[in-house]
Amino acid sequence: MDIADYVRHDGLGLAELVRKREVSPQELVRTARRAIAIANPTINAVVETYDDAPDGRPPRKGPFRGVPFLIKDVGQHFGGRRMENGSRLCRGFTVAADSNFARMVTATGVTLVGRSNTPEFSMALSAENLLYGATSNPWKLGASASGSSGGAAAAVAAGMVPIAHGSDMGGSIRGPAAWCGTIGLYPSRGRVSAGPLYAEGGNGMSQAFVMTRTMRDTAAMLDGLSIPQPGDPFVIRRPPRPFAAYTTIPAKPLRIGWSAAPLMDAPVDPEIATVVRRTAETLDGMGHHVEEAAPEIDLPLIDRACKDVWYFGFDQVLDDWGRRLGREVGPDTVERATLAFHAFAKGQSPARYFAALADCNTVRRTVGRFFTTHDVWLSPTCAQVAAPFGTYGMNISVPPEDFLVHEQRPCQFMIVNNVTGQPAISLPLGMHSNGLPIGVQLGARPGEEHLLVQLGTALEEAMPWRHRVPPLHVTNLG
Repeated sequence: MDIADYVRHDGLGLAELVRKREVSPQELVRTARRAIAIANPTINAVVETYDDAPDGRPPRKGPFRGVPFLIKDVGQHFGGRRMENGSRLCRGFTVAADSNFARMVTATGVTLVGRSNTPEFSMALSAENLLYGATSNPWKLGASASGSSGGAAAAVAAGMVPIAHGSDMGGSIRGPAAWCGTIGLYPSRGRVSAGPLYAEGGNGMSQAFVMTRTMRDTAAMLDGLSIPQPGDPFVIRRPPRPFAAYTTIPAKPLRIGWSAAPLMDAPVDPEIATVVRRTAETLDGMGHHVEEAAPEIDLPLIDRACKDVWYFGFDQVLDDWGRRLGREVGPDTVERATLAFHAFAKGQSPARYFAALADCNTVRRTVGRFFTTHDVWLSPTCAQVAAPFGTYGMNISVPPEDFLVHEQRPCQFMIVNNVTGQPAISLPLGMHSNGLPIGVQLGARPGEEHLLVQLGTALEEAMPWRHRVPPLHVTNLG
C-alpha cells in the first residue's frame, strides 16, 4: 500500500479495505511504520515503535480491524509495554498487565504500533520533555503540538496513524486537537473505564479516549470504549442507539449558547472569535436556536481547586515511582516545574483538599444551571493558536501557585468540563491567517455525547476540514 492511499482513508476506511481483503492488517502496519519513519524525524511525535506488531495472531475482529494505533506514554495500559510518563524518573518501566482501556481498544480491532510523546507526567500544555524532546506541530516546525496528548494529535494530523490514544484531565485531548487540527472528544465522567487497578484519575476529572480525523471514527471508537466494566464505581446513561448511528441521524433543533468572550485577563485571538461566531451562524442556519450566552464560570476558583485536588499526594506518587525504580526524585530525574510541584505537594493538607472538592461541587451546580436553558455551549477550544517551543512544559521556572494561570491563558475554556464531568469536543473548523489551525469547542450535559456526535457530523459537512494538509505531513515529507 502506498502512503498516499494510506492517508486518504480514515480508520474505518482502512478497516473496510481489510474486510474486502484489498489490504492485509500486516500491510497496514508496514505502511504505518513507513509513514512514521518519514514524518517522525521532523515532528518527534512517536517515542517508540513496536517491531512485533502484528504479533502473528489471527487478525482481530472489530470495526477497526487491522488499523494502526498509538498509545500515549502515560497510564498503565498495555501489559508488557514500556510506559515512562515522559520522565527520566520512570525510564524503562514496563506495564504488568492490560487495563480495561487496553482490552477495550484491542477489541475494536486496532493494531498497536507504537507510543506517542507527552510532557512529563502529562502535566503541561506542550508535549516536550527532557527524556524524548519536543513534539513539533505539523503545521509549523517549532510550534507546540499542545499537551498533554500532543504526540498523539501531531501523529494523527501528520498522517502517521488515523487514530491515537489521548487522555484529558484539564484539556489534554481537546487542546492538542485544536492546535494540530484534529478531532478531540472529552467523554462524560465515567464513560470510559479506568480500571481495574485505578478508579478515576484526577478525582474523576481525567478521561481516556482518542484523537481522530473524522467524526465517524470518533463515534465508532466511543461505542467501543464506553462499555461498563466489572467494579466500575458507576455507570452513566447511554443514548437509545449506538453512538455511530448518530452520524446519520440529524439533531433535532437544539438550544445553543455561544460565546468567545475571555474568561480571564487573557485575550481571545480575534480570528478565533470570528470562527466561533461563524460556527454559531452555521448552526443557526441548520435550524438550531442559537444565542450569545455562556455559563457563569469562576476560573480563579477552578484553578485553585484543581491545584489542590490534583497535587494532593503528588509527592507520594513521585516518591513511589522512585522507590520502584531505584531512583531519587531530584533535578536529575524530574524537570523543574515537576520538582516544584513535588515540594508544593508536601505542604498540602487534607483540609485544603476537602475544601477544594467542595469548590468543585459549587462549580458543577453553577454551570449546571446554564444547561437547564441550553443544550450545548459553543466556545473557542483555545483562546490562542499554537505557541512556540519552550512557552509551556514542565522544565520552565513558574512556581506552582502561578503554573495553572500561566497555562490557562490559551486553554481557559476547557478545564470547566473536567470539573463538571460534562462531555466536550474540539472540531478543526477554521484556519488562522498565520497558517495554524483553529479549534472550536462544543459542550453538552453529562451523558449526552450523542448530541456532540450529531452536531460534529453536521459541521464536518458544512465546514469541512478533511482537505487541509499540514506542511509537515507524510505526503509532503516523503
